[in-house]
Amino acid sequence: MPLGRLRAKEILIVTDRLPLLLLPGLSCDQRLWRDQARDLSDIAEPTLPDLTLDDSLSAMARRVLDAAPRRFALAALSMGGYVAFEILRQQPERVTRLALVDTSAALDSPQRVTQRMAGIQSLKHGRFFGVTTRMLPQLVHTKHVHGPIGEEVQAMARRVGGDAFLRQQNAILNRPDSRPLLPSIKIPTLVAVGDSDVLTPPGDAEDMHRQIAGSTYHVFPECGHLPPMELPEQTSQLLRRWLLE
Repeated sequence: MPLGRLRAKEILIVTDRLPLLLLPGLSCDQRLWRDQARDLSDIAEPTLPDLTLDDSLSAMARRVLDAAPRRFALAALSMGGYVAFEILRQQPERVTRLALVDTSAALDSPQRVTQRMAGIQSLKHGRFFGVTTRMLPQLVHTKHVHGPIGEEVQAMARRVGGDAFLRQQNAILNRPDSRPLLPSIKIPTLVAVGDSDVLTPPGDAEDMHRQIAGSTYHVFPECGHLPPMELPEQTSQLLRRWLLE
């Protein structure tokens, strides 16, 4: 059919790319969302903020907001989700849609707090080893522990370094409970999680999904805590649908 005879609704033309902020997790840098920034560049203008410079979520959120476009879509993983909630507390009118990936609105359990404090104390009295092979099963699916994905996760943590790790852990330990915020979220929201995530398991994601009216829920199969790296194509496709819905 000649182009001139196509109905308008049959032609999709992206005239303006959508501002998109991609927030990383603890000990993560721009590598985390690298593939999605590339894959979505035809419809979005991705920005990958640095969350390594501050020791509180409020300061992280202010730094992100100061550099962000007037309005933007916001995708966040793990600690990045905690920052996303803080952005919604500070300037909710600037966020057009929200994707919460492998994160939680709840506070840490006492056991998790103890683990974080032990990590902080060990670093204060010794070298920073980043993500060890023993820790990798908490971050990625077992099939990625020995291989290029596991190696990239370890390299990423080494690049972020020990000083940033301490600042980020302090921010996480002092974060507020974000569960009361969830019912107030009215923008299009995606909640996604790896089926094998042991740090922020599917139950946490289901709780958020239930509390955010109209949200979409997705589970990544055979995936741990880091879908953007473990399943990059699936993650990009999911975010594309979220951006265009």
